[in-house]
Amino acid sequence: MNLTERLPGTPEPDAVFDAFQTWVAEQGLTLYPHQEEALIEIATGANVILSTPTGSGKSLVATGAHFAALADKRTTFYTAPIKALVSEKFFALCAIFGAHNVGMLTGDANVNGDAPIICCTAEILANLALREGADADVGQVVMDEFHFYSEPDRGWAWQVPLIELPQAQFILMSATLGDTTRFVDDLQRRTGRPTAVVTNAERPVPLLFSYAKTPLHETIEELLTTHQAPVYIVHFTQASALERAQALMSINMATRAEKDAIAAALGNFRFTAGFGKTLSRLIRHGIGVHHAGMLPKYRRLVETLAQAGLLKVICGTDTLGVGINVPIRTVLFTGLSKYDGVRTRLLKAREFHQIAGRAGRAGYDTLGTVIVQAPEHVIDNEKALAKAGDDPKKRRKVVRKKPPEGSIGWGEPTFERLVAAEPEQLTSSFQVSHAMLLNVIARGGNPFESMRHLLTDNHEEPAAQRKHIRRALAIARALLAGGVIEKADGTYKLVKDLQLDFALNQALSPFALASLELLGKESPDYPLDVVSIIEATLEDPRQVLSAQQFKAKGEAVNAMKSEGIEYDQRMELLEQVTYPKPLVELLDAAYETYRRGHPWVADYELKPKSVVRDMYERAMTFTEYVSFYGLSRSEGLVLRYLADAFRALRQTVPEDARTEELTDLIEWLGELVRQVDSSLLDEWERLRNPGAEVVEISPLDDRPPAVTRNLRAFRVLVRNALFRRVELFALRRPDELADLDAAESGWTSERWIEALEEYYAEYPVVGTGPAARGPAFLHIEQGPRQWKVRQVFEDPEGDHDWGIEAEVDLEASDEAGAAVIRIVAVGPH
Repeated sequence: MNLTERLPGTPEPDAVFDAFQTWVAEQGLTLYPHQEEALIEIATGANVILSTPTGSGKSLVATGAHFAALADKRTTFYTAPIKALVSEKFFALCAIFGAHNVGMLTGDANVNGDAPIICCTAEILANLALREGADADVGQVVMDEFHFYSEPDRGWAWQVPLIELPQAQFILMSATLGDTTRFVDDLQRRTGRPTAVVTNAERPVPLLFSYAKTPLHETIEELLTTHQAPVYIVHFTQASALERAQALMSINMATRAEKDAIAAALGNFRFTAGFGKTLSRLIRHGIGVHHAGMLPKYRRLVETLAQAGLLKVICGTDTLGVGINVPIRTVLFTGLSKYDGVRTRLLKAREFHQIAGRAGRAGYDTLGTVIVQAPEHVIDNEKALAKAGDDPKKRRKVVRKKPPEGSIGWGEPTFERLVAAEPEQLTSSFQVSHAMLLNVIARGGNPFESMRHLLTDNHEEPAAQRKHIRRALAIARALLAGGVIEKADGTYKLVKDLQLDFALNQALSPFALASLELLGKESPDYPLDVVSIIEATLEDPRQVLSAQQFKAKGEAVNAMKSEGIEYDQRMELLEQVTYPKPLVELLDAAYETYRRGHPWVADYELKPKSVVRDMYERAMTFTEYVSFYGLSRSEGLVLRYLADAFRALRQTVPEDARTEELTDLIEWLGELVRQVDSSLLDEWERLRNPGAEVVEISPLDDRPPAVTRNLRAFRVLVRNALFRRVELFALRRPDELADLDAAESGWTSERWIEALEEYYAEYPVVGTGPAARGPAFLHIEQGPRQWKVRQVFEDPEGDHDWGIEAEVDLEASDEAGAAVIRIVAVGPH
């Protein structure tokens, strides 16, 4: 039953609580005492700080809070730190309350924004709070993962709503809040509501902590024999997680029957080359891998198999702390230190408990186990001492190993301290930005008083407040100088309508739109230049750019060596080599000009780069691109970037700025993403039409729609497949051509060498510029099951008599999710 059908006719607390409790019972659940306590406080209108262990049912309390707000006809907001969690909550609440009652705002998705229940990122609510303040239609705020309040770059967004929304009822939730006294006093003062702290929850599944001094293989074997699986082995890099998984192949994880069950569950699941083949081998052995760099479909596959009890061990990263849907019985830490992007340090108590709390899930286990594996040098020392026995002389002679140089030493005392420690007290991370001032000025009224309240009544120390005031004054002067705001009648006002929803949630999109006017649509480079403008507004995929730079430096070194450049000069020149940045000078100049009239873009960095463009110009498939740059461990990051680029192109580039070639490119990009992992775009389509009937597809069925159904995109896939061969032909690389075609067409390197010698005896070069890639050089004869194609070479004489003739197998292409080409001939027509 839809929960809204249970709404009582009165917002009286007893009626609201009883109606919700009845619905909970209908779901086959019973409220824990701490859930009852929290829900009663919420129903009576109090703020609630819910600091209870992982797995203790905070989500059900949040649902009850939304129910109470609906009963009182108040708009309720649910916030989460990342878009994926917001999206997950959105669909879950749609199922409970009905799609028409739930909306979502994430900056790049706006679904049913007038609904009484809104799911959003913390930044969206913070901007709304700044823009509308106490007049905002926000009756209740449920802030999940509230410990993000301390995040240096983003914590301001968890603090601003507390300052600016005195009319709202707040429910702050996290398993690791630490001392909350300051928040109790602060919320009561600001909202005038009593504030209850609910912390007295017994963990539904108790945790048993231990420190293992046995080698990791032995620890895992003992866990398997004592039925403590599934085991999540926590690593602090993606590389170490995969290396560990491969090393564990020597342990017999599963029986023959269990391996057969895994194989049966996998069915025809499509593993791509590279990491996919590695993962397939590991999974069939009973070992999973889980980290943010994987394709979403692989992570869902591992989660699904673990839920079915088919995986004994999962090697993953500490992203487990954010929450994944896996029933884990044992959490095994491989260390207690991590590199945080700046330095290597010991884990904080909050981080340790956030991860450890995932062990033991209600409904699956009666006890959760958390094990910290002693450092290798400690284990080696224990072995040496054990070998020495009880003889004092032998024990004194044992040379004890020390921690590796450069590492942070830790041992059993560190483990004991972390187990006993409460999470650290949350610290303020308030920040001032152009967007903050613009939002407050857009509110109307007296912006000076509003800013003074915001800057002096926050949670910062006085010295930090003075720093923020100086920063705000500098921003105000810039906005005045840029003509964005004006001073009139003793107050500040916006000079014109800034379309704040667009300009502040997608700050660089208006800049991208303005920059498109600098391009000539007649230029053969126009489609790719449009892509470069959009790419410059996207977040950097750091691993991809590092791989591009590494590749560029390697090619530069080889070129300099062949030119005889001395070592010292080579090293000096290498400092200037970076990843490709198309249009960097044009974009930098345009950004400076645009910033003068739109000062708030100074909060956002323009980041020229080439990933989509690079892949398209190289005419590579996703698998080829990942292999070319050695990105198999980060292919999920690559795909998410491509999906973001596709959405940005679709949303930002207006119809009158599109050409046939640009539309082809956008369609190609969307189909490429969909064929690799359709979930990223399927979810986006669901968000655009949340009320549509959804056909649930098992994560074990990863087959995307037939690639040939989108003829426009498929033509580009065919064109790119053939042009990839043209580029390799132009570079005179017969071995790489053979790698593409020897198996399918029998075109070995010897046959390609013959074709190369014949062509280059007649012409000096093969053109590979934009014109050579164009539709004029590709002839397609479409048939129902097969296409016959000819890719013509652009020769310097303009004869256009040489080319590659091929057949495209449509059925095989649908099976592969890519254009399957069979070379028929290479030569003059």
